[in-house]
Amino acid sequence: MGQWDRSALMSNYGPPPVTFVSGSGSVLRDDEGRSYLDFLCGLAVTSLGHAHPEVAAALGEQARRLVHVSNLFGNEIAPGVALTLDRLIGNGTPAGGQIFFANSGAESIECAIKLARRWSGGERTGIVATLGGFHGRTMGALAATGQLEKQTAFVPMLDGFVHVPYDDLDAMDQALDPSAVVGLLIEPIQGEAGVVTPSSDYLPQVARWCKERNILLMVDEIQTGLGRTGSWFAFQGANVEPDIVTMAKALGNGVPVGACWARAEVATAFQPGDHGSTFGGQPLAMAAVRATLEVMEREDVPGRAAVTGEYLASGLARLPGVSSVRGAGLLRAAVLAHPFASALAAEALRDGLVVNAPRPDVLRLAPSLLVTTEEVDQALAILRRILTRLTAVYGLGRTDPAAGSPGPGSHEKEAP
Repeated sequence: MGQWDRSALMSNYGPPPVTFVSGSGSVLRDDEGRSYLDFLCGLAVTSLGHAHPEVAAALGEQARRLVHVSNLFGNEIAPGVALTLDRLIGNGTPAGGQIFFANSGAESIECAIKLARRWSGGERTGIVATLGGFHGRTMGALAATGQLEKQTAFVPMLDGFVHVPYDDLDAMDQALDPSAVVGLLIEPIQGEAGVVTPSSDYLPQVARWCKERNILLMVDEIQTGLGRTGSWFAFQGANVEPDIVTMAKALGNGVPVGACWARAEVATAFQPGDHGSTFGGQPLAMAAVRATLEVMEREDVPGRAAVTGEYLASGLARLPGVSSVRGAGLLRAAVLAHPFASALAAEALRDGLVVNAPRPDVLRLAPSLLVTTEEVDQALAILRRILTRLTAVYGLGRTDPAAGSPGPGSHEKEAP
């Protein structure tokens, strides 16, 4: 890696292993001219790949026209983008909701929390969330995050949050107290927890309880939304109807932007002055979103993610040292037979493949939604070479090709 003076940067991220300077499609290049196949996409952000020409052109044109005016005034792009997102929330039919634009996923969560409490009129303030869930790093989003190790240094947390185990209907039933709880904030697939997918009856039952008890169902689609899991939003695959949906990441294909959608009767709880964002919905970000959504619809990215995602999952399941495969579409996790995911990710980076390890035994893959099967094959070949060596080192699986049965630690493969 080249010599860059990072002394003026805070150390919360630590020293980077690589400095990237350019990218195109699924390929990144570092400051030493090396190329990498990107199967992480900036944490499920660059879903059309790097430097997509239509998004780049839209940004350049808008930058020469108008970048910012603040929300004291209107701009010509945001209303149309909001209508498009409302239609995608409705899976092709306008859902009749309303949008607040922010700059990030965490800010969209802050909007959802404030909107829920405003909607309740102060009568109920409790919000239920799940253990393992991740909703952001701002104080409100952090309070909702069910990963206590991320909260410890910043206590006390914002009051009113209760966490229950994910995919546990009994615990959820007990927690959804209609006298105290105004909303449930939940990921349809827990991304940062290791791409954890709940049982098929979990979200539908939770949604029924929320409706019966007049509790807002707030679905965090920041990582799963916009085609990533094989539908426009993961809640659609579960056949539920949320009251609030948060989104970000893929929305601008790398341009910082977030959004919070709510049913109209919920959204109207906000009055002028209740919430705001200086940069939220500004013309430059909206130009990126408009171009991104146009390409996504034209390319049918949910359909592509569903087909290529199954191809990827099938290939992962056949790799040595992989005990199971989780996730949906092109958000996948290879669950390893030994907790060497960090070593695997580090070696993959050295071999020109970008992935990450959200848990010691989990490798996460979130490639571009336009990724090709040839690129998937390249990624699988890199992982196979590394896993073949690592499984031999750790004594997992068959290390002798002539052996007649799997070695200790082998597991049946699953690719849901």
